[in-house]
Amino acid sequence: MSKTCGCQSGASSDGNFAELAPVLEKYAKVPGSLITILQKTQDIYGYLSMDAINYISERTGIMPAKIYGVATFYAQFRLQPIGKYLIMLCKGTACHVNGADMIQEAVSEHLGIQDGETTEDGLFTLNAVACLGCCSLAPVMMVKTVDGEETFGNLTKSSVTKILDDYKAKNA
Repeated sequence: MSKTCGCQSGASSDGNFAELAPVLEKYAKVPGSLITILQKTQDIYGYLSMDAINYISERTGIMPAKIYGVATFYAQFRLQPIGKYLIMLCKGTACHVNGADMIQEAVSEHLGIQDGETTEDGLFTLNAVACLGCCSLAPVMMVKTVDGEETFGNLTKSSVTKILDDYKAKNA
């Protein structure tokens, strides 16, 4: 089953990559398919673990260092698991002009994390993104989970803390 956020480990505790096998059967021998393989791996496991990188290397013949280099070059890839709730905070022009920095500060203070970090309880990860394409709702953030995503606009410091508290309450 495909996941949209990193709510699982990179593989089962025994290193079983059964869910990745069909991807590698299809793409392992296709030249230029490494990014596709990495995208699909991240979709399945939520992030790219070193175990997954090594497994991809074994199956494709691509050196782990090259795979790691590609994974670290592109911002779309994550090498660490992310929280149950991935907060994507828009930092595009409209959001910036309408207070995105203030919203980021409120999220950081409320959760005790900075951009790219995950809360100690594993609930939230904060990611500043270039644009969410909701400029008329600026400032805006999206919260992604395994079940989908929810977009929140016209944010204020108080509205964003209430939204975060509502997500926390779902896990109490």
